[in-house]
Amino acid sequence: MASGGSATPAPEAITGLILAGGRGQRLGGVDKGLQPWRGRPLVDHALARLAPQVRTVMISANRNAALYATRTAQVLSDATDDFPGPLAGILAGLRAASSPWLAVVPCDSPRLPGDLVERLARGTGDARGAVVQRDHGEAGLRLEPVCCLLSTTLADDLAHYLAGGGRKVEGWVARHARPVLFDRPGKHPGQLLGRSPTMQAVHADLPDTMFGKIATLTITAATGTSLSGTVEERVLSAV
Repeated sequence: MASGGSATPAPEAITGLILAGGRGQRLGGVDKGLQPWRGRPLVDHALARLAPQVRTVMISANRNAALYATRTAQVLSDATDDFPGPLAGILAGLRAASSPWLAVVPCDSPRLPGDLVERLARGTGDARGAVVQRDHGEAGLRLEPVCCLLSTTLADDLAHYLAGGGRKVEGWVARHARPVLFDRPGKHPGQLLGRSPTMQAVHADLPDTMFGKIATLTITAATGTSLSGTVEERVLSAV
């Protein structure tokens, strides 16, 4: 049963958790949450979007804890220093939360829907969690496992999963969380309508000097499962 029966969790019963504890390997090892986007670090955008939807917010960070601590949020670190993945940050959040529910989002989510947590809360039903699901057209429905709402009663179950060598976020989250659809197909093939809570990868041919940097791209092609784009020449000449 869901924590507190099948009643929809209220905002005051939910603690938010921003995951910023990864290695940032796809960005050359930089701390992704501190990378600028539209003049502010990504984590600040996520914090501004999530904070009004929950009682309080925590940040999972394994590096630059002092910088993250300047925000109005408690900073958590994993129990180990080997970066075992997002689930370790989620476990720390489940154990530290003073509320019955934990809303989890990634730090690279500057456009979180203003009703993200509310929609997940309505979708829990009698389950102990809810997770964002997106419609990828011909590719089918897929989960966004690090955008979810979880009962804090799942802490021991997650600890057992990690102790047994489990690392797959989607595999564990899907066992406990009901999917909540946030997108629907558009009128044309590969087109989606709705709001994606996370940033989507775009394929682009760029010089090595752009590695680890964030820039605005122009989308030049799209399929049901991928996007391609280019960066303006003036941006490339500046790096």
